[in-house]
Amino acid sequence: MGKFISRAKRTLMLPAFALVIFLSGCADLVVLDPQGPVAESQAELITFSIIMMLGIVAVVFVLFTYMLVKFRYRPEKEGNDNYDPTHHGNNKLEVIWTVIPLIIVTVLSIPTVTTIYELEEPPEVSADTEPLVVHATTSNFKWFFSYPEENIETVNYLHIPTDRAIEFRLSSADSMTALWIPALGGQKYNMAGMENTLYLQADNEGEYAGRNANYNGSGFAGHTFEVIAQNEDDYNAWVSETQENAPELTEDEYIAMLTPGLSENNEFSSTHLDFVDHGTNEGRDYIIDHHGGELGEKLYLQGGRDIWED
Repeated sequence: MGKFISRAKRTLMLPAFALVIFLSGCADLVVLDPQGPVAESQAELITFSIIMMLGIVAVVFVLFTYMLVKFRYRPEKEGNDNYDPTHHGNNKLEVIWTVIPLIIVTVLSIPTVTTIYELEEPPEVSADTEPLVVHATTSNFKWFFSYPEENIETVNYLHIPTDRAIEFRLSSADSMTALWIPALGGQKYNMAGMENTLYLQADNEGEYAGRNANYNGSGFAGHTFEVIAQNEDDYNAWVSETQENAPELTEDEYIAMLTPGLSENNEFSSTHLDFVDHGTNEGRDYIIDHHGGELGEKLYLQGGRDIWED
């Protein structure tokens, strides 16, 4: 008897341990702690969808329990032997279980489609200010952020002003990746030879984590960047300091940085857009022209352990 009670206690504790482990991953849900209007719209959509679907699950379980109780077999009840649950040809039931899913899909689709189209434009809250254009280009396994208006470029980090839309123009020098800053909004893909546009905005000053959200090889885990959101005065001060003190980016240096591998943060007082734009068809094969032979060899991450081990 004692062994049975002990085993029962351990069995009952399993759900509790599972709940603790599950909730431990909810300590920092960045996507539900928006720091800008784009992320806020997406968080509201996620919350609405979760509540809607939980409501559906609740209704299904209530109906399921009701059916089990009401229509369970009772030997003592008269007429049980003649019960025939066949509903073939019941037009009323056919309409009900066709219309209800259509209503559910419609209720979920309308806010989803509306939000998607709204996010293809700069946020309305900053419509009176022109977006800051930043070309975000990836190359295994680095991020290049080019500011054509300020004529500066950073590697693996970027500064942005608060309360102003950022117009990211996304492209890739090689493999397909995706720019994602969870605190500011959802991801969008970077691809060679084409350009996607993503609008994000930060309302609060701070540092936010960004990363590649599309697996692109052995350096994927380290394919990250840092976002520093500042007020306009601090941002302008950083721009002036970078323009004055950072070296110019030469084409030879840029070609060297395109070598696959991890890289340190860096900044320049000119951009690689002066000699190549990977978002155009002309820039599609730029890395192949300069690193074609290396792309087929075993590569090693700079500053890290070997990717491949014999």
